Amino acid sequence: MTELTSRQRMLNAYLGQWSERYPVAPEFWCYLPARLLGIDMVALEREVPHWQALLAAFTHYNCEGWGIVAPARPNPRVDERTTLRALGDGRYEALTETRTARGMLHAAAVYDRIQPSWVTERPIKDLAADEPVWLETAFPPIELHDYSAVNAALAQVGERYLLEIYVGGMFFDFIANPLGLEQGIAALLDHPDHYRALQARYIEYMTAETHAACAHTAAAPLFIACSWSCAALIGPRLWREWDLPVVRAIAAAAHQHGRLVHLHYHGPAMANLPDLATSGVDCICPFERPPGGDVTDLRAVRRALGGKVTFNGNVHTVETLIRGKPADIEREVAEIIGAYAGEPRLIIGTGDQVGGDTPDENIWALIECAKRLGGTNA
Repeated sequence: MTELTSRQRMLNAYLGQWSERYPVAPEFWCYLPARLLGIDMVALEREVPHWQALLAAFTHYNCEGWGIVAPARPNPRVDERTTLRALGDGRYEALTETRTARGMLHAAAVYDRIQPSWVTERPIKDLAADEPVWLETAFPPIELHDYSAVNAALAQVGERYLLEIYVGGMFFDFIANPLGLEQGIAALLDHPDHYRALQARYIEYMTAETHAACAHTAAAPLFIACSWSCAALIGPRLWREWDLPVVRAIAAAAHQHGRLVHLHYHGPAMANLPDLATSGVDCICPFERPPGGDVTDLRAVRRALGGKVTFNGNVHTVETLIRGKPADIEREVAEIIGAYAGEPRLIIGTGDQVGGDTPDENIWALIECAKRLGGTNA
């Protein structure tokens, strides 16, 4: 078989089509790109386009991969201003003031040289008073979305890796990000009728956003993000009730345009495996091993996905990549390939992102081993 590009190998896996070998796509998100570029996390997050940092990482390691890029989403109903305040030791606090016709919100985050940024103040403090203000910010007019930077990034990445269009997150993430995890769960349980109406509005909006992304770009898959929208944090029942309908709506809209959909789903997956298998998406990652996840029976996962959804991930990022030896990496890669022998819907990936203290020789061992063992019909 002719040797393909990195992007084409990924697309073939999403489509359930064979390449000359299985793709190997470690999740290089923050730590590895920063390490390779010789910059700190503040510079990575605030100065370097993420897709560009990933391009450097996937090129350096000569492997497959995926990343995301999002359109600009201006909102004329909102005036948002952020100021930075130095905290010392390379840390900065970002203070954001958001003004709308319904009122004002305040939020804060900390940027650190070593770690990715984290939120220290969320905009909704009082649900009754602040949520109507936040809703003014939550649905930027889709007709104003600007895809020029997305298309420029897609052109620059080309065939080097699979750059996907970030269409949004799932419903629980949408309502909990301005509230916080515990407050988000409490809000759902205390006001189910209100949130069912908001869920319907969100599904309508995300469907329209999916159609817009497909209309203004060409060929790239769409990406659905996961922060707290997973069984590990809200349980399988709440995920099935509040998040799965959003995933299905996005996938159905994307497929109308012949587009592929990639779902990120952290943590334990087995309780929601039947839901994931029928969600309509084309690829799911990262199918984590314990203790972060519960994916140990790879053949059971393969049977449940039924040749309809591509499996991406599963190499343990701590016990195997950080603490392990090349022999441990080869054993794990062989387990994954053995479970998927004769099935093209496989990407050899990692259970979440590769840590910054991962030995370089282990990253190379993963890539070289996957290429060696992952030949066609492996």
